[in-house]
Amino acid sequence: MNFNGLSIDQAPPISAPLRFFLTAPIFGVIAGFLLLLSDPVALTNRFSLESIVSVHAITIGFLGFVMLGALTQMLPVLAGVKIPKVKEVTTLSHMLLVVGLLCMIAGLYLQNSVFTFFALVGLGGGFLIMIGAISIAIMQVKNFTATVRGMGVSLFFAFFTVLMGLFLLYSYMYEDFFTYHTIIANTHSVWGIFGFGGVLIIGVSFQVLPMFYVAPKFKRFCKKRVIWLIVAGLLLWLALNAIAEPLSVFAKFWIALFFWAFATTVWKKLNARRRPISDVTVWYWRSASIFLTLGTFVWIFDEWFSSEHIVITAICIGGGFVLSIMVGMLYKIVPFLVWFHLNAMGYMSIPTMNEMINKKLATTQFVLFIVSLLGFVCAFFVPVVLPLFAVTFILSMALLEYNIVTAALVYVKTKKTKPDFDMSAFST
Repeated sequence: MNFNGLSIDQAPPISAPLRFFLTAPIFGVIAGFLLLLSDPVALTNRFSLESIVSVHAITIGFLGFVMLGALTQMLPVLAGVKIPKVKEVTTLSHMLLVVGLLCMIAGLYLQNSVFTFFALVGLGGGFLIMIGAISIAIMQVKNFTATVRGMGVSLFFAFFTVLMGLFLLYSYMYEDFFTYHTIIANTHSVWGIFGFGGVLIIGVSFQVLPMFYVAPKFKRFCKKRVIWLIVAGLLLWLALNAIAEPLSVFAKFWIALFFWAFATTVWKKLNARRRPISDVTVWYWRSASIFLTLGTFVWIFDEWFSSEHIVITAICIGGGFVLSIMVGMLYKIVPFLVWFHLNAMGYMSIPTMNEMINKKLATTQFVLFIVSLLGFVCAFFVPVVLPLFAVTFILSMALLEYNIVTAALVYVKTKKTKPDFDMSAFST
């Protein structure tokens, strides 16, 4: 593992990112139960309340939590800056997001405006507090690496995605749908997946693949230009949707082109890594590349089918790409956090990162996850099979929670023992 260029001393307390990571799979389980209890036919319509609630249990509850936790941990280490009052900010934001998302699920399902109001306050407050705090830290960065630049750009899209989401939630609260409701809903989805999630993954991969997998570094063009080209595509897509919707397919192709290139690059770099030892996280990166390629193809060609298959696009890109990367990185980040913080406190007789999570259980979780995604695609055409794959998804998320809790418990149990070395002399 390569730690060159990292500001290890700026790392936040382990509780700051870990609370987000440990909560994410719980909302994955909740999303699975929402799918299980929903009308399978209604879920084929992206604008049905069942679809909206289930999707946001994943996008906010899992993807949002993992991305915020990753930003909390990685930005200080990579950029050498501290997030202001990180412990208080993450505690308050986490609480608001949990309450807000639960209220959103209840409010939309029960069509209860009181719950929806608290959802607006909780989700708006939770996201904006975190985005604000991380943005303040980014403004203090002196050396903008490609990864830090990717984080900053993703926060830009996160901010507007959140504002659009709050506006849409307000619309459902009062059943007041404006003329541009569909455009805002589409932009909310596309900017959230490609702008926030996709750009963040690309930016983080510049650092993560060489560091965790000893893969070759990305070329200068990738680091300097690709994210800005994707940004240009997303802005062009928005403009064309507003003034010349039939032409938006050209912007779609532009966006897809660079994500295809990213998927191919990831595959090639994993093949060229110096230590070609395969594990479940490598499988997640590879499967994410495949799903991303398939999803973007469907996204473009569905233009000629009146977006009839947009749900498949969401499954492939949102689930197969973004969610796969997030799950895979949890298997790397959580053990790394435990090992790093214990090592910094003087504990040497601790399990290695590869020993903290049972490999067979991680493999089982991966298989259940992939089967679930493929099953969800099949369920779009044969809705009656959805409950079966909702159950496999629940089992997958529950097993993921067990696996990362197992790693976190190593930290809890080890801290109850005496360190091998007294590190107090080295602390300020």
